[in-house]
Amino acid sequence: MNQDYIQPNEWSILEEGFDVERVKSSESLFSIGNGVMGQRANFEENYSGPSFQGSYIGGVYYPDKTKVGWWKNGYPEYFAKVLNAPNWIGINVFVNDEALDLFTCKKVEDFKRELNMKEGFHRRSFVATLPNDIEISVKATRFLSIIEDELGAIDFEIEVLNSDAEIRFEPYLDGGITNTDANWEERFWKTLEVKSEDDKGFVLSKTLKTEFHVNTYMQSEVLLNGQKQDVDFTETKTEDKLTFSYSIKAEKGQKVSLRKYAGYVTDMNHKRADLVDAASKILDYATKAGFSKLLQEQKEAWEKIWEMADITIEGDVKAQQGIRFNIFQLNQTYLGKDERLNIGPKGFTGEKYGGSTYWDTEAYCIPFYMATKDQQVARNLLTYRYNHLDKAIENAEKLGFTNGAALYPMVTMNGEESHNEWEITFEEIHRNGAMVYAIYNYVRYTGDFDYIPEKGLEVMIAIARFWQQRVNFSEQKNKYVMLGVTGPNEYENNVHNNWYTNYLAKWCIEYCLETIEKVKDAYAEDYKRVMGKTRLNEGEMARWREVAENMYFPYSEKHEVFLQQDGFLDKEIVPIAELDKSQRPINQKWSWDRILRSCYIKQADVLQGFYFFEDHFSKKELEKHFDYYEPITVHESSLSPCVHSIQAALLGRTKQAYEFYLRTSRLDLDDYNKEVEQGCHITSMAGTWMSIVEGFGGMRVKEDQLSFNPTIPEDWKTYSFKVNFRDQILKVKVSADKTVFLLEGDNAIEINVNGKSVEVQPNQELAI
Repeated sequence: MNQDYIQPNEWSILEEGFDVERVKSSESLFSIGNGVMGQRANFEENYSGPSFQGSYIGGVYYPDKTKVGWWKNGYPEYFAKVLNAPNWIGINVFVNDEALDLFTCKKVEDFKRELNMKEGFHRRSFVATLPNDIEISVKATRFLSIIEDELGAIDFEIEVLNSDAEIRFEPYLDGGITNTDANWEERFWKTLEVKSEDDKGFVLSKTLKTEFHVNTYMQSEVLLNGQKQDVDFTETKTEDKLTFSYSIKAEKGQKVSLRKYAGYVTDMNHKRADLVDAASKILDYATKAGFSKLLQEQKEAWEKIWEMADITIEGDVKAQQGIRFNIFQLNQTYLGKDERLNIGPKGFTGEKYGGSTYWDTEAYCIPFYMATKDQQVARNLLTYRYNHLDKAIENAEKLGFTNGAALYPMVTMNGEESHNEWEITFEEIHRNGAMVYAIYNYVRYTGDFDYIPEKGLEVMIAIARFWQQRVNFSEQKNKYVMLGVTGPNEYENNVHNNWYTNYLAKWCIEYCLETIEKVKDAYAEDYKRVMGKTRLNEGEMARWREVAENMYFPYSEKHEVFLQQDGFLDKEIVPIAELDKSQRPINQKWSWDRILRSCYIKQADVLQGFYFFEDHFSKKELEKHFDYYEPITVHESSLSPCVHSIQAALLGRTKQAYEFYLRTSRLDLDDYNKEVEQGCHITSMAGTWMSIVEGFGGMRVKEDQLSFNPTIPEDWKTYSFKVNFRDQILKVKVSADKTVFLLEGDNAIEINVNGKSVEVQPNQELAI
């Protein structure tokens, strides 16, 4: 059974009642971020129960030395880790010298927690009876500012309910932090200096090896019934930690608050010598504005984001909550301001996957950012990979490739491969194709072909070179084959001729050749520059063409489907429906050996290819492949349900599409995979957006214009979304009997709806 303690609500994630068994899951679900930094929803006060502390800074990482039983040539030297950064949220709280700790309280009542997605803050409230029998009511609110993205703010309010008492707040900064997933139990941080200036505190530290310099800072104020108090404080310094202590007497019924302004400044954005001054300026701004004004600015900033990104669903609160949670987390993780940053599969909600960049960004996230932001945001994501091209060429060289062939990393922080499971590092090479597909997808959607001669073509050439070198010619088959690969379905390793990988390789080469001709005709100077830089000639391109035209694809005449890989039919094909539910999820119940020998598919593999290249196949072919592969897919990858939801909708199976949609949108909220305490599945959340816009909305780009084929789940009254298509914003609202289009802008656009071309005039509703 999935977890079900999250209360249904259209705009908030709500939890009621305190349960120590749920703390770690809630720390993930109630995480907050602002695109630059983020943190799990740990309690501000001390908590001695099971907890997973986590606070993270975008782009700050550590190369944790690879830990493997035996070394293989080509292994990455390290696994990149997003670092659990110094803790700035901490506030020890004492009432008559008794520590507030929910794990040791005599009683915790009226516990409520809210992640307010509409306005961008986290709030927690409860009534607790301490071991000394004093009863207090607590309300703690915090947020990470989107306006001033190096700043966070906390308002921690206490009311003593049954007596007068002395309240002592001890806000602190702690640099002595470790990661839960360290390979060698190493320390990742070195504290350089702990210092204070008046009531401002600073912990200056640096990461070992990577030498990121970070200043963690804070300043606090005490209020009594909403009025600032002039309270003397003491300070305590240790090697890694700075604590300020404020004491104030409160009568029964009075409200005492500590407001803490804190955050990080780093040498990614400031000179090292200026880190204290930079933090001081932010603190001056924060204390002058005050908590209420900062929170109001936060609400206004989120209002602007939601104005464009929101998807509304009428008639289904759980579905509405699910999509907004996904959109909210995507915006908390990445806002597109900094092309050095990218989107880790766990974002700022946990340490799994090292917080690094995977192919998820190109395959799943770019459509969301293209349609809900300015196109520059998606361009920044492509530029991130262009800037890593030299490293991708180095990665390929380490594996024996030559002549500027590139293999993009499976996992990276800086362009170097830092994943060290050989069957993925060396073999899950389909990720290379996602880099080219993202360029194609971006140009198709935005019309910005200029990106290709500027940057994209160099990436495409390097990847085409890789594919041409990676194949073998099989005399037996008289075709080019791809040996020793792992496809998107990671429950198969070291297979031959994974259909998806082979098809992607063929397409990448053909698309590159076709694009070279376009650049040659229309961008003569760029063509000359790129050809000179890459030393590409007609002879090499002829070898590419030979490979693409003679690629081998495994196929079953009996089933009339492409086979996931050679030998797939040697497996015993048993549908999931016949597998006992006690055996699920198989990745937690079965040995790896048993999984590899089974027919079960972790995520869309052949169907991933049918999703990318939908227009290469007929609907009948899709239906055959869907009916063959979906019944043996366990969807134990977060990236799987969205693809199946989109395809089920295309096939007119709206009920099944809806079930997949719920699974992808509530994957974390309902903890389908029993692992949410490790963090949320951020990159697959973009797939949730695609499930509605591309699935139920049927949105595609065909022949340079938007096309829609809308359908609606029977539980929904209406749903609506907006897309920014080539700097024109189109709102789409779907109900059972009609679809209404509204264009914000100055110029009419042609769109295709249910196979017919129509014109949408600016600021006039068009109902179909």
